[in-house]
Amino acid sequence: MFEIRPASPADRAALYRICLETADSGEDATHLYRDPLLVGHIYAGPYLEFEPDFAFVLEGGDGVCGYVIGAPDTAAFEARLEHGWWPALRRRYPDPADVPPDLRTPDERLAHLLHHPHRANAAVLAGYPSHLHIDLLPRAQGGGHGRQMLECLFAALREAGSPGVHLGVGGRNTRAQGFYRHVGFRELARSPEGSLTLGLRL
Repeated sequence: MFEIRPASPADRAALYRICLETADSGEDATHLYRDPLLVGHIYAGPYLEFEPDFAFVLEGGDGVCGYVIGAPDTAAFEARLEHGWWPALRRRYPDPADVPPDLRTPDERLAHLLHHPHRANAAVLAGYPSHLHIDLLPRAQGGGHGRQMLECLFAALREAGSPGVHLGVGGRNTRAQGFYRHVGFRELARSPEGSLTLGLRL
């Protein structure tokens, strides 16, 4: 039996664990990072901290096995992180700016992101101001749970007045791309490296 429920502060460790175990284009990235918390600091923690009304977890079997998290106003969320989330992490993780990008370790690449976080494209935000991340462990995949979790978040975003939501997906993660297109997302932009920005009207 699986159950979708609002996330709580007590779910923080589970979100960080799932974030790490799906960080390699949907596969387990535990072996890639020396610091197991770095991925979660960027892609999970700030949502639980600043947008708890838009964070849901999937619980079943041995505990929490998936989550969907988002922010209704991406620009405002980025501003809040700049003042209330990144500064403390930047003190803990030095910027490896003196290390050439192609020589950085996976940890150093994430540390660089802490100091130079991604900023959403203004053209995308004009029609799709919200954004989300969703990750499910293998045992929770394939049963329609991902779609159900997205619908929970979509309902919360609609209630908050959002007209559209976007997300990013890596070029290698063809399984995720297919899933997002199946639930209604369409391509909005593609980076030179091949990663996609997909959007859905709410």
